[in-house]
Amino acid sequence: MSRVKRGTKARQRRNKVLKAAKGFVLGRKNKFKVALQTLHRSLAYAFRDRKNRKREFRALWNTRISAAAKLNGTSYSRLIHGLKENKIELNRKMLSEIAVHDPVAFTAIVKKAAPTSATTTAAS
Repeated sequence: MSRVKRGTKARQRRNKVLKAAKGFVLGRKNKFKVALQTLHRSLAYAFRDRKNRKREFRALWNTRISAAAKLNGTSYSRLIHGLKENKIELNRKMLSEIAVHDPVAFTAIVKKAAPTSATTTAAS
């Protein structure tokens, strides 16, 4: 069997890692072993934080909706319950945007969501 020199493939693999590590500080950008470890960790953080970003944005939207609902004399949970009962299908991101940029429209939405929840609490 003939001898195989792996120089080019090994260099390509190392260059790919070092290119991805561009912007890291000190030896993390130009020492292959350290760059590879740092790159693996950074990819793990990226995967984890893509999930966390969604979680954080949903919490922000809920906080905004809650604050706007309080200004309109209702609570977040009552508002969401009223929206579901009246089959108003607005997601939390859009509700939040409306609450921030168009308070008059948000007030109209709260009024649409309120009547059935007010009657059920009055009846019980």
